[in-house]
Amino acid sequence: MWRCALPPLLRYPSVDELTARAAALAARHPRDAVLRRVGTSRAGTPLWLLSVGHGSRQVLVVAGPHANEPVGGATVLTLAERALADPGITDDADTTWNLLLCLDPDGSRRNEGWLAGPYTLGHYFRNFFRPGFLEQPEWLPDGAEAAALPETRALLGLQDELRPFLQCSLHGVDVGGGFVELTRDLPGLGGRLARIAAALGIPRELGAYDTLYWPTVDPAVYHIPPPRRGDLAAAIAEAAVESTWFHPYRHGTVTAVVEAPMWGVACVEDGSPPADRDAELRAVSRALRHDSRILTDILAAVRPRLAAAPDAARLLAPVDDYLLVCPGLADAWDPDTAAPGTPDTLGTRPLPPLSNAHLAALRISGRRLALRTAGLLHRLVRGTGHDPTGALPLLDRLIDSWCAEYRDGFGACWIPVARQAEYQARVVLGAFELALGHARVGSRSGEPGWGTQEVVPMHRE
Repeated sequence: MWRCALPPLLRYPSVDELTARAAALAARHPRDAVLRRVGTSRAGTPLWLLSVGHGSRQVLVVAGPHANEPVGGATVLTLAERALADPGITDDADTTWNLLLCLDPDGSRRNEGWLAGPYTLGHYFRNFFRPGFLEQPEWLPDGAEAAALPETRALLGLQDELRPFLQCSLHGVDVGGGFVELTRDLPGLGGRLARIAAALGIPRELGAYDTLYWPTVDPAVYHIPPPRRGDLAAAIAEAAVESTWFHPYRHGTVTAVVEAPMWGVACVEDGSPPADRDAELRAVSRALRHDSRILTDILAAVRPRLAAAPDAARLLAPVDDYLLVCPGLADAWDPDTAAPGTPDTLGTRPLPPLSNAHLAALRISGRRLALRTAGLLHRLVRGTGHDPTGALPLLDRLIDSWCAEYRDGFGACWIPVARQAEYQARVVLGAFELALGHARVGSRSGEPGWGTQEVVPMHRE
């Protein structure tokens, strides 16, 4: 097993710290590491790529695709040190590691109020930021040819330039467990994931909400379906949106989305059948409806007074998105209201067979939507400098109560940053070994990787 050459990471690195550490690595290893600018964010922040090695085979690792998921920054620093220290994953493997330090640096900067700690649930959610769905740079809601965000265009250009045999997108789960999503199967990854998680004390998420409608390849390993276009709420609910994960598929690339938890929860590993599935679903749906009604009323009261809040439009976009999808999700999960619908509604697919792990993930996800909304509203009202409607005390009570449910009801336990990054780095390296074996077989047969082919999307209009 590879060893991390970095000193223990006690906290998440900021965008500037990531850049400085990558620049220092490149300066110390000028023959083996190159730092170059590959794009510019909407706010004018450079997008930096650190490349290690000289091999003809390319790996692309993307950190920071979601603004509130900073573990990837710590992970790419870990991978860079490891690649510089271990010729087995560079020279011997004829591989260059290309590490995109942060895909959404502007959004990441908006999370710096909690990045350095203290790492408590309340501090995290009160300082949380994640852009609206249409401003997340991994998404391609209108297809690659119409990519609106400069960060997205930079990533697409990098994928087409490198044609990597493996792309890893580094994500974080705020409360839950670790899992992997694949655009192509990597046989053996499930066993490696189980061993890595057990060694590091990381729970595996056996019924992830994101993958509710996706095929399970192995425990905590899921197959990403081809993208679908259609109603935004339906796409979000079924996590089948167009994305940059599939763009390099035509080059023979396998994309692995590697999720690492911040606060671990043991119940997401319970794959046993539930005693009363429908009662659990009714309770989850009822709670989500109740929470969204409260938050909708708070938003209605404070919205007219938010013009003075810094960056109000950017913070309101995700609030509106969350409150848009909450009622539809509640109906889709509720056995009393879920029904077949038109091709672009939440009722399109019946719920799959559910384990206790699935039900735990749905309970956690319902609370997550409410907490994110409450945290963003709290941040918006704080930003105005006054609270004439008395929203802050109510939001504080809601956030404290819902965080206590995570902590006391679910047993959510903080996982140190160094362990999160080590887990994610080991999973990436496990996927690399398996994908490399496949690429070598393809090279001997005269075909690169899985062969170059266009993905055939489903459910297109």
